[in-house]
Amino acid sequence: MIPRSVYSGAWASSLQFRDFRLFWASTLFYSLGTGMEHVAVGWLVFDITGSAFMVGVAAAARMAPLFFLGILSGAMADWLERRLFLFFSALGGVAVASVMAAILITGSPAIWLVVLLVATGGCVFAFTLTTRNAYTYDIVGPQHALNGLSLNQMAMQSGGIVGALISGALIELVGPGWQYLAIAASYMGSASVLLIIGKSARTGQPERESVLHNLAGYVRFLRENRVIFILMCLTSITEVLGFTHMTLLPVFAKEVLHVGPVGLGYLTAVRQAGGLMGLALLANLRDFRRKGLLMFIISTGFGIGLMGFSLSSALVVFIVVLAAVNACAMSVDTLYKTLMQSNVSDEQRGRAMGSWVLSIGVAPVGHLGVGALASALGAPGALLVNGAALTAISVAAALKLPKIRRLE
Repeated sequence: MIPRSVYSGAWASSLQFRDFRLFWASTLFYSLGTGMEHVAVGWLVFDITGSAFMVGVAAAARMAPLFFLGILSGAMADWLERRLFLFFSALGGVAVASVMAAILITGSPAIWLVVLLVATGGCVFAFTLTTRNAYTYDIVGPQHALNGLSLNQMAMQSGGIVGALISGALIELVGPGWQYLAIAASYMGSASVLLIIGKSARTGQPERESVLHNLAGYVRFLRENRVIFILMCLTSITEVLGFTHMTLLPVFAKEVLHVGPVGLGYLTAVRQAGGLMGLALLANLRDFRRKGLLMFIISTGFGIGLMGFSLSSALVVFIVVLAAVNACAMSVDTLYKTLMQSNVSDEQRGRAMGSWVLSIGVAPVGHLGVGALASALGAPGALLVNGAALTAISVAAALKLPKIRRLE
């Protein structure tokens, strides 16, 4: 048995909870699958079509359900038992990955079918994302919220690194079809660990309204909580201008850096590792008070980093910029989630995370836009434009929104 003192430091404080340690392991299994899937989808679509725009379409198909299902997912996360909801969502991921594996192994599918299955996986992902963040807060409580959400996101990044490396190798050796079977196995592992958490009664659930009442109250919830609405807007802007840089990794790998699928796997792993470093620093802050100011500083750094891609045609420079950009990306995203949950009551945290999912669900606009920009200006030029816009908006918001800047 690991001594409790091991978890008493700032960096690992949330690991003192047994449920959180198990949940962290479940997240790690889940992230292995998503890490492999990110590499597989981008490479598969670009290999089939040779179009940067179609890579953007596929990425948009995965993210669009987050916009359309964000409100519903938040309502359901406030109504259902979250652990079981996550369990069945993971099984949904197993089913989608298995179907994708079957069609890839048995033939060469049409691009529309691939995009359709990617969108179906996005529907499952929307429910998982909302509930997983709300459940983290359930386990660790408000005092450890920033640490717990950071550590949970670190599990996603760690699994994503390993998944990306495995994915590139599997695509090279046996093709994407068999790789999707590995994705299904990872999701099944995540579901299995969730069942073990049920043996502990540590995590209580607040009293919940019905799904219909939750849906009916959403507009009122946003109208009454101006802080949540502003954070939603900032999250959406960051998603559209910042996170969509991931769409262009296959393009950089094939046309700018001239590396193959294995190289794309390594680049994806570097991206995840950069995010992991940012989250490790954030986790060490524990209950840092000036979260609003830190959020604006990091989002500005995010935009400046995106502009750096225009100078990074050399592989070493590209790797450094990629790691730094994603350190900012994961850190600012975790701060958005933490501030949203810290500014609502317990019975509304599902709605808060549904609002976050709704906000990042606008990503299809960014994916399509960055794909179109890349077709016109090249991948480096597209990120230069987006980075400049994100930097300007972040600085302006920090100056014009003092209440958000002072959030704790």
